[in-house]
Amino acid sequence: MSMDMTTVGDTGLLDTLQHEVAVFARRAEQTRLGGVGQVRNSMDRAAYLLLNRLDNEGPMGVKALAASMGIDSSTVTRQVAPLVDTGLVKRTSHPEDGRAVVLQLSPRGAARLEEVRSSRRQLMAELTHDWAPEEREQFCTLLTRFNVALSTRMSVQGVAAAEQPPVS
Repeated sequence: MSMDMTTVGDTGLLDTLQHEVAVFARRAEQTRLGGVGQVRNSMDRAAYLLLNRLDNEGPMGVKALAASMGIDSSTVTRQVAPLVDTGLVKRTSHPEDGRAVVLQLSPRGAARLEEVRSSRRQLMAELTHDWAPEEREQFCTLLTRFNVALSTRMSVQGVAAAEQPPVS
């Protein structure tokens, strides 16, 4: 059963919400929320998400990586190629099937990812410096919930969800 959101709650609030999400998306893409200092804007979103996923889930094949990120294998192959070329990701043979390729974060990739994460943490700290710890936690909870709902909607509609949050 579909819900007409204009009849549920305050349309003014929903208008504000959709506008603020659009502004956030534009600003996030403009800045890539890349951090501060020399690291600012130094890693694109696709690279960050791929490296982060490999760091969190360990070495895996292209198909498994694509499935875990909600994108197709050809997209992963295209996005991972420059990461291999720059030494951030290593391609190795699968231990049980030498024909299969496994992708894993290289030591250089792990160091680079930590550098970017640290810079991004610093940016988040600066942007929320006057927030109470509870406000930061609530914002994280609500943003995660929003992203999960959006990802679920995209999955149901058959659209790849490239930024699904990692499974805890």
